[in-house]
Amino acid sequence: MLGLRHLLIVTFLCCIHFRGVKLHVDSAQSSVFAAKGGPATVPCRFWYEPEFSSPREVRVKWSWQPAAGGHETDVLVAFGSRTRTFGEFRGRVELRQDFPGDAALVLTELQLNDTGRYRCEVVDGLEDKSISVNLELQGVVFPYQHPRGRYHMSFLGAQQACEDQGATLATFTQLLQAWKEGLHWCNAGWLADGTVQYPITQPRTSCGGHGLAPGVRSYGRRQLRLHRYDVFCFTSSFRGEAVYYLQPSDKMNLTEARQACQELGAEIARVGQLFAAWKFAGLDHCEAGWLADGSVRYPITRPRTNCGPAEPGVRTFGFPPPQQKHGVYCYRAGED
Repeated sequence: MLGLRHLLIVTFLCCIHFRGVKLHVDSAQSSVFAAKGGPATVPCRFWYEPEFSSPREVRVKWSWQPAAGGHETDVLVAFGSRTRTFGEFRGRVELRQDFPGDAALVLTELQLNDTGRYRCEVVDGLEDKSISVNLELQGVVFPYQHPRGRYHMSFLGAQQACEDQGATLATFTQLLQAWKEGLHWCNAGWLADGTVQYPITQPRTSCGGHGLAPGVRSYGRRQLRLHRYDVFCFTSSFRGEAVYYLQPSDKMNLTEARQACQELGAEIARVGQLFAAWKFAGLDHCEAGWLADGSVRYPITRPRTNCGPAEPGVRTFGFPPPQQKHGVYCYRAGED
């Protein structure tokens, strides 16, 4: 009985305390853009109307919902000077607290899978307010096929293929942005939400027909284990990564190409790394070279005669026999 009486008194005092006082939570941005490997600050601030004469201790909780969808998970919880972080975010997040009411989340060493919706929740007694901010990485979407050709990957196989190439499954938002920037690809591919779609800028008979307008066309959600398609991958880049073309006096087969990169303290580049170098570093080289997956490609930012189509892009020769002779694209991290 005493416990119930105590609870009623506390509740009564809390309500009196907040009578006429309103807690506000807001963000200066609805979306934050950053690059892989770098930092990002997701803004959040809170204040009272009218203001209190002295600072109050509140509970601040940041949670995250992946861009591909799924359950919301905890990132950070802070109360006064005590802070706790969770899961893959441990050691990479902190509360900024630069001024009274500052509850911004600071992330470091951003990973491709950190994109999504971050929710800042502030709790003071019975008052509970929250705001959501989207975190997006500046990156590039690229289509990817299995070495055996078109439509050979289940959803899990597509997921693994992107990871193997230094990338992650693209979201619909990322694919839509890539289409707006000119991505045209007539083969359907998996996206992170389990749907299968493809972007068309130039309608034609073999791509759904002339009667359909340009856009991102969808097959809808497919059976993840049963159905087979290509995939759209997403990757980003950060300062310090370097991809470059290497051609010794004699061109090399795939085994020799791997070894040549290793002898220079590098590794043979993955497809995602080549796309990132093309997109962000302006890599332009009109000679085909081996990549880690056994494909042969080359990046063009300045289209010209004898360098493929009239649009910029990463050209591909597919997956030739590994004994063929080519140059190689090497990758090295940590260079300025």
